[in-house]
Amino acid sequence: MPTSPLHTFPLHTSSLHTPPPHTPAPPTRRRRLGAATAIAALLVTVPLAAPSAQASVPPPDPGWTLEWSDDFTGPAGSLPSSDNWIFDLGHNYPGGPANWGTGEIARHTDDPSNISLDGSGNLRITPRRDGAGNWTSARIETQRADFRPPDGGVLRIEGRLQMPNVTGSAALGYWPAFWALGSPYRGNYWNWPGIGEFDIMENVNGMNQVWAVLHCGTAPGGPCNENNGIGASRTCPGASCQSAFHDYRFEWDSSGSVGELRWYVDGQQYHSVRQDQLPADTWNQMTSHAGYFILLNVAMGGAFPDGVAGFQTPTAETVPGHPMVVDYVAVWTHGGSGDPGDPGDPPGGGDAYSTLQAEDFQQQSGLNTYGSHIGSAANGDWARYEDIDFGDTPARQFVARAASGAAGGVSGLVEVRLDSLSGTPVGSFAIGDTGGWQSWREVPANIDPVTGVHDVYLTFASGQPADFVNVDWFTFKH
Repeated sequence: MPTSPLHTFPLHTSSLHTPPPHTPAPPTRRRRLGAATAIAALLVTVPLAAPSAQASVPPPDPGWTLEWSDDFTGPAGSLPSSDNWIFDLGHNYPGGPANWGTGEIARHTDDPSNISLDGSGNLRITPRRDGAGNWTSARIETQRADFRPPDGGVLRIEGRLQMPNVTGSAALGYWPAFWALGSPYRGNYWNWPGIGEFDIMENVNGMNQVWAVLHCGTAPGGPCNENNGIGASRTCPGASCQSAFHDYRFEWDSSGSVGELRWYVDGQQYHSVRQDQLPADTWNQMTSHAGYFILLNVAMGGAFPDGVAGFQTPTAETVPGHPMVVDYVAVWTHGGSGDPGDPGDPPGGGDAYSTLQAEDFQQQSGLNTYGSHIGSAANGDWARYEDIDFGDTPARQFVARAASGAAGGVSGLVEVRLDSLSGTPVGSFAIGDTGGWQSWREVPANIDPVTGVHDVYLTFASGQPADFVNVDWFTFKH
């Protein structure tokens, strides 16, 4: 069973199954998995629940700018906007790899029975099978192919969607995906994976599992272990992936001295790849072009679902007609050259409601700096951030991206103080082991109302002497 050199698959699994590595084949949704996962795992029935859609793009978080979005508002049975989307038709791009390079068998169409709005603010991509056993489905990609972070800023691609609500043997061969490809792929179709691919959400065979993967470099092999890629997987938080809507998010962060890619489900990070994990030319090739386009599709069969099942999918037991339901897709950016708190700005100063990088302190005690975050924080350690502007409307919440690999029983407080180390904390949160020193969580805490300009101190308190937390960034909210 091949595995990524940087991650052992899966990072998060249920006790009922252990999915094999996410293994792609050449360009455009590829996979070539080897050994089978236990078939019994695929036949586990996940309880079903009635999902709900929110039918609109949420307002941007403080400091973020909405660059592009589609909330799929329109009459039931209509196609998604051609101003926003291109339909990929047939079994391949003109002159590109057959079966989209993946071995999938469905013919993609623009038929409303395969792809249409539902009249309630959702897009539905629905695989169908005719009487002769032929499968059809749909695949779309954004007209825009320039999604990338501003210089020194962050790009966020997010979608709220429900995977096809089918499990067990009825789900064999289902392969929904939400992903992005580097723009130079258009019109070439043979320069994968060097141009980059970000798999924001993938799933096969109705398993309660989401995969996040980076593809880059050369294939086979290369620095990104192609055709596997560098990836991770986990179960969906709370309700299963199939029975409910979940938020799937990808961030490309160029705000620090070391770039980083991050993947989230429902705000919980479960995968990251840092620039310093890859050769410089590999990183530059996938980040120096015009940007990325976004894709949504439901494939049927192919190397990934077949490899997980251990046999060819779909089967006679596979039930057609279960759609992937997409509430919205949106792209936000944050920061960039000249924004408050940007790494290129003079020391000190910043907008409390921007993302304040933890390593951009003006003074600290007891901490280590690891490229784009601070860490090894223990009792009595602290960092100071000068002249943080809260404005005239009180901030009432503090949020930090933190991780901990502390031993059992070791925990502590991340505190916020203003203007003095000896001042009473205006707020704090407790944190213990999150699953590892790179297993990041966005942790919120209520704070006393704060206005005006202050020096902000992050202080760390614990009843044990051991290190207990790393901090990547923090921000404040009204």
